[in-house]
Amino acid sequence: MISGYKISSETSDMDISVIHGYIARSYWAENIPLNTMETAINNSLCFGVFTDSGNQVAFARMITDTATFAYLADVFVLEEHRGKGISKWIMKNIIEHPKLQGIRRMALATSDAHGLYEQFGFKALSSPKSFMELHQPEVYK
Repeated sequence: MISGYKISSETSDMDISVIHGYIARSYWAENIPLNTMETAINNSLCFGVFTDSGNQVAFARMITDTATFAYLADVFVLEEHRGKGISKWIMKNIIEHPKLQGIRRMALATSDAHGLYEQFGFKALSSPKSFMELHQPEVYK
């Protein structure tokens, strides 16, 4: 718990304008269309952090079958709310969420937050030769 904030994993609580506004400027999904972001949210297990007055300040989503695999994506904390432990709080809630217990593999990709995720057990791929990708970085342009 962080004073002045609350956390939710209810999709209906998510503020699409705040989420899309941030993600569409991000290095990982620049220019993502609003309807694509809405579809992603509606098909994921989402986590939002909100001020007591209801303004969304952080977001993360797990793309998962809730049985065997989960992929962490679109994690952010708005700049003016950083340094308060919100990223650790949202990660703790993700790792402890009932729908994510017993998952065999969780994965993520990051360019700049390795230290955060390592605190929750994530580490570099143990067998990178077995992972492949079809990456289309220009898809939103």
